[in-house]
Amino acid sequence: MYDHILVPTDGSEAVDRALDHAIPLASDHGATVHALYVVDRRVANASSGDLHDEVVTDLEEQGDAAVAAVAERVEEAGLDVETQVRHGTPDTEIVAYAEEEGIDVIVMSPEGKSPRERIRSLGSVSDRVTDDATVPVFLIK
Repeated sequence: MYDHILVPTDGSEAVDRALDHAIPLASDHGATVHALYVVDRRVANASSGDLHDEVVTDLEEQGDAAVAAVAERVEEAGLDVETQVRHGTPDTEIVAYAEEEGIDVIVMSPEGKSPRERIRSLGSVSDRVTDDATVPVFLIK
């Protein structure tokens, strides 16, 4: 039923909660886990000049570390894993990756924003992924 499971990562503890569910799901189905980090272009574009390149490099390094942490946990469980770091808007890139790679389910955990924070940030990434994805999205609280 599930051959490819996507776990978007931002390197936070929320990803650990998502992996607590994604790894057994992948194990039960013999699925490959995909770890995706998106370098948020909005953050990169907010910086200018020399600082821009430093910010992008820093975000890419954070992304490499985040997908490596997911890969380590998945490989320890004896499962196949694919990792990727992309640039763009996180929710848009997550949905696009899922479509391009034939993902069967997305497993992610909301950051735990308060209702006020969600309004201020125009919702959360997980809200927008849930609204836009063409595959099931498991949200782990």
